[in-house]
Amino acid sequence: MTILTLDRISVGAHASSKEEAIRQAGDLLVKTGCVAPEYVEGMLARELTMSTYLGGGVAIPHGQYESREQIYQTGISIVQFPQGVVWEDDSRAHLVIGIAAASDEHIEILARLAEVVEEEETIKKLTSTCTPQEIYEQFVVQS
Repeated sequence: MTILTLDRISVGAHASSKEEAIRQAGDLLVKTGCVAPEYVEGMLARELTMSTYLGGGVAIPHGQYESREQIYQTGISIVQFPQGVVWEDDSRAHLVIGIAAASDEHIEILARLAEVVEEEETIKKLTSTCTPQEIYEQFVVQS
């Protein structure tokens, strides 16, 4: 199973709010057959109860536990916002990584994401690239 595909990556995006950014990440999951449209509402609801901002310019919105039945297959989407999106306080997310995990697979996904985004240089590269391929390679080749 392929968790990340090129058609789940968007670069050069713009959003006026974190809600809009979450919708963009969720829409990629919907369009590529990972989740039902209702899953995106679960992602937004989750954000209201707990921020998914990791720090370092990265947010990882995902659905609530109750949203699991709206997942068709495990997948992640990545939306790059070069100007960033205000997430909380003065924090700006430049990479919004939508997660849909059908079971406890999300634990492995989160661990993998943490490896990739812990390097400041990697984040700079990922937020300035102009091609989905570069982002894809950073997440997949190192797997």
